[in-house]
Amino acid sequence: MTGTWKSYLDGLTRWNRVDPPQINAKIGSSTTKKINLALQGGGAHGAFTWGVLDELLADERLEIVGLSGASAGALNAVMVADGLARGGRDEARQRLGEFWRATSAGGDLPAVQRAVADRLFSMMPFAATPVQNWLEAMSHYFSPYELNPLNINPLKDLIDRFVDFDAVRAGGVPVFIAATNVHTGRLRIFSGDALSADAVMASAALPFMFRAVEIDGVPYWDGGYMGNPAIFPFLQETDADDVLVVQINPVTRATTPRTSAEIVNRLNEITFNSALIAELRSMDFANQLIDDGRLPRGAGQNPYRKLHLHRIHLGSLGERLTASSKLKTDFDFFKLLHRAGQRAARSFLEHHFDDIGQRSTLDLAAESGIEWG
Repeated sequence: MTGTWKSYLDGLTRWNRVDPPQINAKIGSSTTKKINLALQGGGAHGAFTWGVLDELLADERLEIVGLSGASAGALNAVMVADGLARGGRDEARQRLGEFWRATSAGGDLPAVQRAVADRLFSMMPFAATPVQNWLEAMSHYFSPYELNPLNINPLKDLIDRFVDFDAVRAGGVPVFIAATNVHTGRLRIFSGDALSADAVMASAALPFMFRAVEIDGVPYWDGGYMGNPAIFPFLQETDADDVLVVQINPVTRATTPRTSAEIVNRLNEITFNSALIAELRSMDFANQLIDDGRLPRGAGQNPYRKLHLHRIHLGSLGERLTASSKLKTDFDFFKLLHRAGQRAARSFLEHHFDDIGQRSTLDLAAESGIEWG
């Protein structure tokens, strides 16, 4: 057995031999199904995730028991957790809507904060305002350390404005935020008492836009490089065997990128999908060992669990959002993605609600397979 697979299986054992915390979720009806949500980062496409979450929160047949996210997915995750902790489903839906309204071009952010939001929620670095245009030009020649010696980060103000981390930490839904350790290149998961605005900032710290976020003396960059999003924490921290991945970076493209913008866009998509594909491949290997009887299948504190994996993605809309598409940050554009997310979630629930708790609807072997020959 290779070191990679052994490390993954050892990780499953280590995570599952720790007593899982008590989840303070309300007891639903007999038809209520528990589910974990894994939210990918991907710039403005995060508004699609907003639509998915809006629809899932409106469906009382589902109980969200865990949230994992990176970058824009981390922002969506803490908005949901904050709303659930402070007012329930309706509050979470309202908080998501208010957050995406505020970050849109029609929102009430100051000019510098607007430029930061525009860059954060753009898949490509297109300039839309004079301030953003200046930031874009300067980023080609100077690092964030040279451009921003005082380390002013308006994103923190935006997060603090919408999220009460005391409420999130005390809430019943565990949240896992992914960041990349700059020194070691390893994945860092922030959860529990470690959840903070700094942790979310670290998860969204694009290296050419923000200085690395230091937490306890350790610098962190965007979590999408190493866990986009991380799934394995659910093995320990929740009692639900189902994980719904909201994937907003297209995996396949039918055309070959030719312009510099198209090449950068495709490289970004491949890079920010690579960690997820690697984790799915590891889970597929572990699941095969369980199915073959070579590993004992367990639950709770038992060594190994088999998760049911599901996915909602951009579909044909993602194929149309190419590098030549000038992604806007106006609210109409966000609402377009939001409506697409709602439709995708409704379609998933219509076709696969009965599968939740029973089986995977994501073909791990096909999604994480390797091309041989």
